[in-house]
Amino acid sequence: MNNIKFPEHFLWGGAIAANQAEGAYLEDGKGLTTIDLMPTGKERFKIALGQINDFNPKEGMYYPTHEAIDFYHRYKEDIALFAEMGFKSLRLSIAWARIFPNGNDEAPNEKGLHFYDDVFDELLKYGIEPVVTTCHFDVPVHLVEKFGSWKNRKMVEFYERYVKIIFQRYKDKVKYWMTFNEINMLLHLPFVGAGIVLKEGEDKKQVLYQAAHHQLIASALAVKACHEIIPNAQIGCMLAAGSVYPYSANPEDVWKAMELDRESFFLIDVQSRGAYPGYAKRFFQEHNITIHMEENDEQLLKEHTVDFIGFSYYASRCMSTDPEILSQMTEGNIFTSVKNPYLKESEWGWTIDPKGLRITCNQLYDRYQKPLFIVENGLGAVDVLEEDDVVNDDYRIAYLKAHFLEMAEAIKDGVEIIGYTSWGPIDIISASTGEMKKRYGYIYVDKNNEGKGTLRRIKKKSFHWYKNVIETNGECLIQD
Repeated sequence: MNNIKFPEHFLWGGAIAANQAEGAYLEDGKGLTTIDLMPTGKERFKIALGQINDFNPKEGMYYPTHEAIDFYHRYKEDIALFAEMGFKSLRLSIAWARIFPNGNDEAPNEKGLHFYDDVFDELLKYGIEPVVTTCHFDVPVHLVEKFGSWKNRKMVEFYERYVKIIFQRYKDKVKYWMTFNEINMLLHLPFVGAGIVLKEGEDKKQVLYQAAHHQLIASALAVKACHEIIPNAQIGCMLAAGSVYPYSANPEDVWKAMELDRESFFLIDVQSRGAYPGYAKRFFQEHNITIHMEENDEQLLKEHTVDFIGFSYYASRCMSTDPEILSQMTEGNIFTSVKNPYLKESEWGWTIDPKGLRITCNQLYDRYQKPLFIVENGLGAVDVLEEDDVVNDDYRIAYLKAHFLEMAEAIKDGVEIIGYTSWGPIDIISASTGEMKKRYGYIYVDKNNEGKGTLRRIKKKSFHWYKNVIETNGECLIQD
């Protein structure tokens, strides 16, 4: 690692999501979304799994998305800070319900469209490329109540109408798009990933994989529309990634790890390769799952594959088939994993594995031979605001440096990587817990878990470090 070389136009930046940053949850005509119904506390995880029967916020409960960090009103201040760090790109999402409050309205909401015009203009003013996710964990609630969300094929029609509107509106401002955020999360947190409410007696696997098919068709139609409306744009998919290691050399452990990898890759296999893989067909057969398709579905999937693979990487996983080992599971991560004896963990129980990023990059590139975009990575930690507005987050700098060095090694391996947008360049609410104390940012936001605080923005030590990384295009990593 005595030399570091990132591509000349590497898209260094950060990533946020509308529902975790914007706030203003019903302002200027925006409709209610699924994530707006998720309070903090013990009810949150039940709802994330699809156990919900009331589609209105409850009195006396705290819903962190309703204000979030108020990016809706403070985006100019925040983007100026990103520009000061030298960002080349900002990954963000458009809230479907800002454009179509009910999800299937006859006409779009002009105030919602205008807001994103202003945000993109502000980014472009500083030379920051918007990288836009069309759907990031926020289905309009009306579509859940009336149609059952992605259980229903009609969602494909509503989504296609929505993306055509935003492609047409922002065709001169946005060159990089992604369809569904962490599309594989639908199989783990159905309500978060796809607004799916599981009813008693339903065949869970049948429901989820049929819903996944609807999202895959919608994604293919989005790729088609994007290529037609914005021929010079690139549109990708996005998965929650992280290689699964076998706990031992026991072939049973190796096979189990491979199966779990495939569970994550399955949807990306379809989006990138254009067809259902053989292992998925066997899985469907063995679990009595029937995917209902329309006449042109297979052709749509085949002809409209994605241009690049976007992915999040926070941790690797580890799996065993030994019952004794399986009793030692890690806590905190959505994905099941046994404790890896070679790795340390974050305060939330996520394994810290920089080498795993290189492994994952190589694994994805070997599999798809398409450019990769690392659109989420970072360390969630409890930061302490000291006197004189100082946040000494050396642990974050150490985490990021180790991952950047491994990313550089992946590039030397021949992996084509478009860019890197770290998760939460400014502190935002946690998607999994709704907390504020789980901070990822280079910028501290004065707000606590109960929603109290001034929302003042404060530069952390990592702010200045990341600025130097971008300014030197990573060369400083072998000097500091």
